[in-house]
Amino acid sequence: MKLAEAIKRAGRATFQLALAAGLAFFSIIFITVLIITLVGTIAVVGAGLLPETVLLIRRMAGMKRHRVAHWTGREIPEAYLPLRGPLREKIGLAVRDTCTFADLRWMVAHYLYGFLVVFAVPLWPAGLVVDGVRSGLLRRDAVVLPLIGRLADLDAAWSYALLKPPPKALLAERVTVLTETRASAIAAHSAELRRIERDLHDGTQARLVALSMRIGLAKRAYERDPQAARKLLDEAQDQAEEALTELRHVVRGIHPPILTDRGLVGAVRALSASSGLDVAVEFDGLADDGPRAPAAVEAAAYFLVAEGLTNAAKYSGATRAEARLTRLPNGLRVSVRDEGRGGADDAGGSGLLGIRRRVAALDGTFNLTSPVGGPTLIEVELPCVW
Repeated sequence: MKLAEAIKRAGRATFQLALAAGLAFFSIIFITVLIITLVGTIAVVGAGLLPETVLLIRRMAGMKRHRVAHWTGREIPEAYLPLRGPLREKIGLAVRDTCTFADLRWMVAHYLYGFLVVFAVPLWPAGLVVDGVRSGLLRRDAVVLPLIGRLADLDAAWSYALLKPPPKALLAERVTVLTETRASAIAAHSAELRRIERDLHDGTQARLVALSMRIGLAKRAYERDPQAARKLLDEAQDQAEEALTELRHVVRGIHPPILTDRGLVGAVRALSASSGLDVAVEFDGLADDGPRAPAAVEAAAYFLVAEGLTNAAKYSGATRAEARLTRLPNGLRVSVRDEGRGGADDAGGSGLLGIRRRVAALDGTFNLTSPVGGPTLIEVELPCVW
């Protein structure tokens, strides 16, 4: 490693270790808080300190997670139980949370190796001053500079191993996510059924009732007034065509036939052409004759693009939009962007809320970014096997 690169990495490592030393020093001071909380909890009168102390420990562990991610580029996930509800419930959650004990384990270890960090920080600056002779500098930095970097790596590795959630916590978090996803799926299914029922009741059913009435009137008028009967039959035919149109609309809302006929690529191209906007569509790894995602994934992607372009045309004031579909090794990423006025919100029962629920039902991720003034960006990732 060149000297300049070694000095630069050692400088970053020194900053990393200095922050670790500061956190270790604060952890040592924090022992007093832990003792007071322990005594108060045992005496019952100070039990209210326990949830607050646990939250403070979480913040300290969160700071360390952030620093480790900054140094290594690897995020340390969190799987804490939320401390909500009455005091008794908060205490129970804090005690049952396996991540609480993982944080305490890290803190105890940090007490021990934190002292090594404190004494290691000033090593390399001292090593750089060697009688003012550059050759001496080169000899000393060959040992000191890499050592500082390895100490920072070791600190990050220990912290990663100690702070990562236990398997039980990850399993509990997964169960929570699946429970919420199931609730979203049920809500999305119920909303879809209500929409279909409303469309059939207000549209198709009303037209079929009118059709039946006109056919009945035509039968009565056929003998005495064939001309009036013909007119009624013409009106009945119009009603039948309108009822068929309504049924096609309902079917498109369940699974668009165009997806079956043209696939996702062709269906999205048709959407962009009929949106009334200047839409730039990009397909990365997708083609008309290429592998296809499962039907439910294609439908979710199609409805996302349709909703995004519809909102852009109706509400954003934009004249241009972009839609991008990317094939991932284990999924599909879909994004829709417009340069309109922004301020889109998926709360309040909007179409975007339905898309979020549909995506959640497929165990996907939904992100909406729409500051006032724009732009609006909707990004979705849907897991699937190609």
